[in-house]
Amino acid sequence: MDVDSFNYDLPPELIAQHPVAPRDHSRLLVLDRDTGRRHESRFHDLAGWLAPGDLLVCNRTRVLPARLPGVKQATGGRVEIFLVDRRADGDREQRWRCLARASKPLRPGAVIGFGDGFSGEICRAPAGDEPGLIALRARAPETVNELIEHYGRVPLPPYIRRDPDADDRRRYQTIFAADDAAGAVAAPTAGLHFTPDLVARLRERGMVFADLVLHVGLGTFMPVRVDRVEAHRLHPEWFAIPPATVTAIADARRRGGRVVAIGTTAARALEYHAAGGVTGGWCDIFIYPGYRFRLVDALITNFHLPRSTLLMLVAAFAGREAVLDAYRYAVARHFRFYSYGDGMFIR
Repeated sequence: MDVDSFNYDLPPELIAQHPVAPRDHSRLLVLDRDTGRRHESRFHDLAGWLAPGDLLVCNRTRVLPARLPGVKQATGGRVEIFLVDRRADGDREQRWRCLARASKPLRPGAVIGFGDGFSGEICRAPAGDEPGLIALRARAPETVNELIEHYGRVPLPPYIRRDPDADDRRRYQTIFAADDAAGAVAAPTAGLHFTPDLVARLRERGMVFADLVLHVGLGTFMPVRVDRVEAHRLHPEWFAIPPATVTAIADARRRGGRVVAIGTTAARALEYHAAGGVTGGWCDIFIYPGYRFRLVDALITNFHLPRSTLLMLVAAFAGREAVLDAYRYAVARHFRFYSYGDGMFIR
């Protein structure tokens, strides 16, 4: 399957640079998989497209301020470390896979200062899109986690053409994000549309919520650099599905409710679980057309980049032509695209 078959034209002015306020006032494009019909709505009217007994599964991962600006201790040269995923934990020392932006390639043993009492040593040098390994160290009494929060910057995607501001600390985080689930380096953006009031209204209407964790990482946002879809390989991302969610899924099936994934990350974790019963570990499932969904019945998602694995997953769920037709319709109707953009509900 040709990667270019997942391309589409998008005027740059439709790439959202700021989120809508309030969150749930974004537009919603509803796509019916059986008929191909499209409907325009608003996200705060989501209840009208759901039914009592439907189970909505959210990703409670918390986005880290994963961009760490620093200087090389030996030369004073500026460098930015982009944290990818944690490989060894601790209060005063942690090891992370990372990418780097620097004027000259980093070498093993290079020490980078990020702030008072906070430094990192390169253990394995990053090379292009291939992550390296860095050991982050904090001087007591602060912990590495505290100093990442203090010195790190919000990892806004590159298509948001501005520096992150104080409001992005809050808005590039879903209301489901939990302090004990910090580890994502990009937001599970479908969840950005939800507000506490909307969740309360959905519960009052008989919808049920459950959660899981998938730490969004390289597997989600790295570009596809091959010509054939089948040749692409996803970087694994850590996930966990709690027993209560497994029970909630079984309960939804018994009562005839749909399993509605809030976002492609939740969908991938659910489908990885459905394939083998695994409830935690490293998820590397790559979903593209031809895949048969086992668990997800409906999908809430955003509009995704051309040629991306996220668009391929959506195309697998609703059909490539139907999805690309819906994207062309969204462009013509001036929907807002990508992370801070509008949403889709595919049923």
